[in-house]
Amino acid sequence: MLSGRRLDLLDPTPVDIEISDIAHGLAFVARWNGQTKGDFAYTVAEHSLLVTDIFIQQNPKAPLRWQLAALLHDAPEYVIGDMISPVKAAVGPGYGALDDRLTAAIHLRFGLPAQLPVQIKRQIKKADKLSAWLEAVQIAGFSRPEADKFFGKQDAALLDLFAIRLRPPMAVRDDYTRRCQDLMQAM
Repeated sequence: MLSGRRLDLLDPTPVDIEISDIAHGLAFVARWNGQTKGDFAYTVAEHSLLVTDIFIQQNPKAPLRWQLAALLHDAPEYVIGDMISPVKAAVGPGYGALDDRLTAAIHLRFGLPAQLPVQIKRQIKKADKLSAWLEAVQIAGFSRPEADKFFGKQDAALLDLFAIRLRPPMAVRDDYTRRCQDLMQAM
C-alpha cells in the first residue's frame, strides 16, 4: 500500500489498514466500469460519500458509528476493485469470502463490529440502492423506468435532494479522508 503497509489479502488484519490507502484506492476505482458521462470517472469514493449522505437523510438519528459504517460500506474495493454483480456471481463464493474478511478487518480497524447488525446493513443497502438509481439516471444513461426495473422504485421525495458530482480523484480522496476523520473524532 502507498502508506507502506503490507496487506495480506488472504489474512488481512486491522493493523494493516490505513484510511489514506482506502481513500486513495477508492478515489481511483471507477463505478460502472467507467461507462459514465462526464470529464471524470464516477468513483467508489464519491459513491461512498453519497451513500453516507443518503443514509443520514434516511436515518437522521443514526449514531455516528453507523454513519462511518455507511462510508466504509465498499471499502474492500480499495484493493479488490468494483465488480458488477453478475461478475461477482460468476467468480463464486470465494469473492464473497475475501470481501467478508477485508470488511471485518476494516471494521475492526475503525472501531466497528466485524459484522454489522442486520438492520444497519439493510439501512445502508437501502441508501446504496438509491445511490445506484441516481447514478444510473444521472450519469449512466438509464431512463427512470429502467432504473426502477434494476434498482427498485425509489422515494420520489428523495430523488431531487441528491446530485451526482464528478470531480478529480484527489479532491474526492481528500473529502473521503476528511469525512472519515471527522466521524472518528466525533465518536
